[in-house]
Amino acid sequence: MSLSTSSNFAKPDDAFRAVLEAHRGLNDAQSADLDAALVLILANHIGDLDVLREAIALARRRMLDASQQQQQQQ
Repeated sequence: MSLSTSSNFAKPDDAFRAVLEAHRGLNDAQSADLDAALVLILANHIGDLDVLREAIALARRRMLDASQQQQQQQ
């Protein structure tokens, strides 16, 4: 299995809202814990270490790219 980066949701905005809503009322630490738990639950559901590694690499690249863009704008 390879990492799918296109939306698999019929309503991707609803999926995005569900994740945001899950964070409502949480402090920063609770929000980080929720994210970590969600990642581990979904990683287990996927069950493919190669796909997980690919997703981690993609997420890190996106974070670093966003950070670099913010620094360039300042």
